[in-house]
Amino acid sequence: MKVINIYLFVGTILITFFAFKQAKYSTPQSALKTQNSYLSDSLTIDSETGLINDTNLMMIKAQCTACHNTQLIQQHRFTREGWKDKIRWMQKNHKLWDLGQSEKVVLDYLEKYYSPKMASQKILNRRELLKTIQWYKLENP
Repeated sequence: MKVINIYLFVGTILITFFAFKQAKYSTPQSALKTQNSYLSDSLTIDSETGLINDTNLMMIKAQCTACHNTQLIQQHRFTREGWKDKIRWMQKNHKLWDLGQSEKVVLDYLEKYYSPKMASQKILNRRELLKTIQWYKLENP
């Protein structure tokens, strides 16, 4: 009986620990809006995916999240042509299906919210793009 109680006690501690850890790292939508004050009032974040809410978000969920996490989308900024190249690469190398007519919808969404233009406008929580870089040569030690 003592062994069962010990397992229950340890299990309860582990569940509490992991629940606390997840709560610490998951940010509710209301906190995102307050935290990122430069997010436009008209833009909201989908609490499930972390992507920007839009009428076409369901299409993005259906086409993109079947294979990968939305963080992969959020961390990249490509032009429309760049996103199209990535889709072709996934089709060639990872057996992504032909998107058909939904490809235009996917590209429209990605270009609208996850392009270099949007990063430079600080719509998303990203640093400003580097503009003037002064490179210097490292001397051999």
